[in-house]
Amino acid sequence: MAAAQPKVNWKTTILMPVFIPSVILILLLVVATVSNPEGAGNVFSATLAYVTRNFGWFYMLSVAVFLVFIVLVATTKWGNIKLGPDHSEPQYSFVSWFAMLFSAGYGIALLFFGVAEPVLHYAMPPQGAGQTLDAAKQAMQITFFHWGFHIWAIYGLVGLVLAYFAFRHGLPLSMRSALYPLIGKRIHGPIGHTVDIVAILGTMFGLATSLGLSVMQINTGLNYLWPSIPINNTVQVIAIAAITGLALFSVVAGLDKGVKNLSILNMVLATALMLFVFIVGPTLFILETFLQNTGAYLNNIIERTFNLQAYTRSDWIGNWTLFIFGWTIAWSPFVGLFIAKISRGRTIRQFVFGVMLVPTIFTFFWFSVFGETALYAIMNQGYTSLISEVQNNNAIALFKLLEHLPLTSIVSFLTVILIITFFVTSSDSASLVIDSLAAGGIANTPATQRAFWAILEGVVAAVLLLAGGLHALQSMTIISALPFSIILLISAVGMWRALAIETHRDKSLEQQKQHRPTGGPVNAWKKRLAGIVDYPDLNHVKTYITEDVMSTMKRLAQGLDEQGWPAKAVLESDSCRAYLEVEVHKPDQLDFLYEVRLRDYEMPAFASPSFGSSNNVDGIGSTDAATHESSALYYRAEVFLQRGGLEYDVYGYTQQELISDILDHFERYLSFLQISPGVLPWKMAEHDEMLHEKPDDEAAAQTSKR
Repeated sequence: MAAAQPKVNWKTTILMPVFIPSVILILLLVVATVSNPEGAGNVFSATLAYVTRNFGWFYMLSVAVFLVFIVLVATTKWGNIKLGPDHSEPQYSFVSWFAMLFSAGYGIALLFFGVAEPVLHYAMPPQGAGQTLDAAKQAMQITFFHWGFHIWAIYGLVGLVLAYFAFRHGLPLSMRSALYPLIGKRIHGPIGHTVDIVAILGTMFGLATSLGLSVMQINTGLNYLWPSIPINNTVQVIAIAAITGLALFSVVAGLDKGVKNLSILNMVLATALMLFVFIVGPTLFILETFLQNTGAYLNNIIERTFNLQAYTRSDWIGNWTLFIFGWTIAWSPFVGLFIAKISRGRTIRQFVFGVMLVPTIFTFFWFSVFGETALYAIMNQGYTSLISEVQNNNAIALFKLLEHLPLTSIVSFLTVILIITFFVTSSDSASLVIDSLAAGGIANTPATQRAFWAILEGVVAAVLLLAGGLHALQSMTIISALPFSIILLISAVGMWRALAIETHRDKSLEQQKQHRPTGGPVNAWKKRLAGIVDYPDLNHVKTYITEDVMSTMKRLAQGLDEQGWPAKAVLESDSCRAYLEVEVHKPDQLDFLYEVRLRDYEMPAFASPSFGSSNNVDGIGSTDAATHESSALYYRAEVFLQRGGLEYDVYGYTQQELISDILDHFERYLSFLQISPGVLPWKMAEHDEMLHEKPDDEAAAQTSKR
């Protein structure tokens, strides 16, 4: 049966074996850094050098595996599998979905590196002479490589694994769930706790890097607009405190009200800024280089993926490629879990191509607009001073480019506002995710807990800045990414195994269908005709489920118990759901579930008053207009299994017909267990409330319109 679940304090939802070690480790880092910033900086540097020298190959290979794996999954027949029950629909529109994943992903990074990275690569490329035509081409190709498919493959893998196991198999929305196909119920013990602790630490340090970059750019922008404001740690720490305070309001508001609205605002402001530079900048040059560099990126993607500069040792790959990939891996628990939370109901193929293609194309165009505008100004308009200014202070790059364009003061001020909103979005969405991880995957947590993590994130970012600025942030990011990259590789193996078993189950059930007819409309032609033309009201279908279906399920449960199969029949009267659950005698196997659920539909236009309730055969559907809750709706009693709705109606089935339908499904299920190559480890009795909670997508939770 189920493993013993660590006690969760339901008043606070905190899972102590995860929360306490995470907080202790973070606070130890904070105290050590505050007490000896110089010593902490030296330790960070030495550890970074060791990891880069000895594990750089591992980072590059891991990222390549992530990319290949996620593309293969999306392009095979597995791409049709939904992240949730088969009946589920996306909870958010595509625009809202993209805005949230983009803002959480790396909106801050685009603002910081959009101008800085192409200019720095142009000045000092990893190969060849700087400030040449070849250096300009190389600069953009390297930038595309750093912020292209590989980045989103990392985010996408984490999000895909979490969404699949959480929404399709009822596991907690937590990193530990990714290991379930490999270690089963032990994810609820020390191994699972360790995985979530590593995820929290990686998210915390990845977030600290983003916030550190952001606050340095905010400080630089304020100094640019008002020179009396100095650029120093004091101003940056004050900025972190002030903006963290703003983030608390969004954290308290939650996902739909706070993060969603802020994300849409971010996208509007970012797109407006990009279009402004595109229009006033060298528009034709931007379009031409965008297409050319995209082609060069696709042509050289394999070579660059495995390029470690093995013959020309330098710090370049550690300062750039490994830092960006390590940052992304460390940041991926947050972004991946956040993407998973907003992606229920999409197919795997929709998820992968939505997560990878759209953000990548947008990113390439962003770097083309800002990076190529900067290079054009340097190479064709004599703005060579931009190089030295960016080298002296990376954070000033964007503002110095805007200085070369019209409406400098206004656009620079709006840019500072945009950086602040990205800062707030990253902080509050990361707080939601970390708090969920620290609660064992529980999504709805008290606002005080989310506020605690938001404050702690600001503290960590400030402390790492004091310990050595960007270098310390880079060091902690790459270091924390090492253990998590191993977890991601294991997760990919678990995902592959789960998908392979699901495919085998589909085949076995399909073969069984050829020998056993499915339950369907009754055979008596008059009753069948009545079922076709009848559109029953709420009261009749509700009564049928609560009385007829429940009595049938209780009778069947009693019979199963007598045969040694523990079973229970449950009625959830608030949602009018009746389900029969049978305990399966196989270790770590999800129990069999047959559910009849009330669903409403719009009355079809051809259903005239002469149809419906007046066509009563054997008492089925008899009613009058006064008993209808709404003349625009009719109701069905639909069958659902663990994997989702089967979209057929059993309203009007006799007791014998309903028992026959349930046993047909149970027999197919047992047939699958008998011939399945291996165990399907989805047993989650300890999370029974998650298995049977109402679907959170609108189509299944409230009204499904056809």
